Amino acid sequence: MKILITGGAGFIGSAVVRHILQNTDDLVLNVDKLTYAGNLESLASVADNQRYQFSKTDICDREALDQLFSQFQPDAVMHLAAESHVDRSISGPADFIETNIIGTYQLLEAARKYWNELDDQAQQAFRFHHISTDEVYGDLEGTDDLFTETTSYAPSSPYSASKASSDHLVRAWHRTYGLPVVLTNCSNNYGPYHFPEKLIPLIILNALQGKSLPVYGNGQQIRDWLYVEDHARALYKVVTEATVGETYNIGGHNEQKNIDVVKSICSLLEELAPNKPQGLAHYEDLINYVVDRPGHDLRYAIDANKIKQDLGWVPEESFETGLRKTVQWYLNNQQWVSHIQSGEYQNWLNQQYRLNPTD
Repeated sequence: MKILITGGAGFIGSAVVRHILQNTDDLVLNVDKLTYAGNLESLASVADNQRYQFSKTDICDREALDQLFSQFQPDAVMHLAAESHVDRSISGPADFIETNIIGTYQLLEAARKYWNELDDQAQQAFRFHHISTDEVYGDLEGTDDLFTETTSYAPSSPYSASKASSDHLVRAWHRTYGLPVVLTNCSNNYGPYHFPEKLIPLIILNALQGKSLPVYGNGQQIRDWLYVEDHARALYKVVTEATVGETYNIGGHNEQKNIDVVKSICSLLEELAPNKPQGLAHYEDLINYVVDRPGHDLRYAIDANKIKQDLGWVPEESFETGLRKTVQWYLNNQQWVSHIQSGEYQNWLNQQYRLNPTD
């Protein structure tokens, strides 16, 4: 297959690109604007693969998209390009509207034009796979409730609202124009190459530097954690095996309170990085409860039975094994970390959590 992947230099996108090139004979065109969270160093292991191409392109640029579709002639699109950080969406929602809504519209129209010009056999084989988030569902009230593929949408943040909008667009293009789409909604991802604004890498890296470990509110927010390489396997199964029009929730079966995640990281670092910054007795001493963010959802949890039953996918990593691999990866890849932690990122981080640069 020839697969056009948007956002392939991002965290999840790069994991998908690596998975496909390392485990299949497929060709990949990675289309990425390379905003702050896009990092081609995450693809260094496959950059020289003859089945890999890269195009620095904004998905809002319709003319450029038309040209890429015409030249590459994809059999499938995997759409991962998105602004994805809730905190950033609260302080600056405009980028989320532009990329997640307008960009998805432009990509759908480029894909529809290309698909309409294919012969009947190629039209039936083509897939447009839209990758989304469980945050479109809002949060869960009860401790036993789970998000299913039919849960009503109730987004809480500008980020989740923009992703909900893009989901609706994709389904409308299927219903109205017949574009052969599949959709997935995933829980919180973690693992290697994760941009350090997100909780797990932020805690790992701040702890190693003896900096404050910011925890929103009381840290009781619950998330279902999915190891990114498990997610990549699931996404490839969906784009190659799922029935047109279907939606799949992808979760890790690993519900954890944020504060417990932070303490688990601290415990692992006590074992794997015992040489602490000077004057620090225990990594947990760095935990700093900060003012909760507006509209913070309390609990997400996914029912992933449908993808297990239909496609035979289950996660291979438990939270314990995946977190250990993740912490060890950051300890082993300090050069990747130093390259990605630009001055712009540090300034944003300090402002977001109201930290002093030395905290």
